[in-house]
Amino acid sequence: MRETQRAVLILEDGTQFQGKSFGYEGSTSGEVVFNTAMTGYPESLTDPSYEGQILVTTFPLQGNYGVPPEDPQSPPLSDNFESEGIHCRGLVVQDYSWENSHWLSSRSLADWLKSQKIPAIYDIDTRALTKHLREKGSMLGKILVEGCDDVDFYNPNLENLVAKTSCKEVSTYGDGSKTVVLVDCGVKHNIVRCLVKRGVKVVRVPWDYDFNTIDYDGVFISNGPGNPDMAEATVRNIRCAMKTGKPICGICMGNQLLAKAAGASTYKLKYGHRSHNQPVRQLGTNRCFVTSQNHGFAVDNSTLPPEWEPLFVNLNDNTNEGIRHKTQPFFSAQFHPEASSGPKDTEFLFDDFIALLK
Repeated sequence: MRETQRAVLILEDGTQFQGKSFGYEGSTSGEVVFNTAMTGYPESLTDPSYEGQILVTTFPLQGNYGVPPEDPQSPPLSDNFESEGIHCRGLVVQDYSWENSHWLSSRSLADWLKSQKIPAIYDIDTRALTKHLREKGSMLGKILVEGCDDVDFYNPNLENLVAKTSCKEVSTYGDGSKTVVLVDCGVKHNIVRCLVKRGVKVVRVPWDYDFNTIDYDGVFISNGPGNPDMAEATVRNIRCAMKTGKPICGICMGNQLLAKAAGASTYKLKYGHRSHNQPVRQLGTNRCFVTSQNHGFAVDNSTLPPEWEPLFVNLNDNTNEGIRHKTQPFFSAQFHPEASSGPKDTEFLFDDFIALLK
């Protein structure tokens, strides 16, 4: 039997879940959210959209296939992760596997978490915890490890998380004849991969960079964490780009920022959508897709101007899953068509965007 420190997850309403530590032996705090995906913890933990959050995985077993290598042979983008490091502030699981087996595994999940100083807790009733969060909504929480100092509750939604996770300088990928400006609001690496493999040159710029000074063929607005109201500089630049009539596409945070640039508003969801199994329907058709999602805010359909319309709808709660302009080449999706670690059902949206460039 392994020697583990006792730990406790404390929610802001006073609810406590006793467990054991398997990550970094330190305390942490953040917004507690849950993800219903059955696999893909390396991709989820490195997704910038989890910045400032404590991630609860509803699938009971984690760590059984270890963690892949850092991939130093393929800079500047790793093949195995969605950013340069772990973004969530803590991890909560029901059962942790101390033994891992996978041909690509280079270390255990526990060792990886410790190296990145991310506390983690297991032996938690994640079903009861998830039901509590569904009833009460996402809330602040903290993981306290026995023998470590207490910490205050931390609310990431009061910070500009887009600025925190965005790149700091301009980078270029690929060498295609068409140039796409990628506005980095906390971009996942697979968005870059999906664009480059379709033969375009990608110019990745910081969230507040005035990309309208660049000669480009289209604009792509990435995913990202937190409240879209914090990214007003990006919204202003999108509005300027709209005047050119060149194609614009957004994913996740990009959907919300495109909507705000159009004049619509957004609101915070009760507990957000974080999973690999969210069903959405393309409006005006009977086409339905299983999608990967990670967001806590949504576009208010009732505030869309007359020249805009919803493009997709969530079949679980009827929330917005994308918008499009009725006459201009502007569209977006709230879900993740690049979907690392899956499913890939909606990756065709990248093809639709590339077709608009031509």
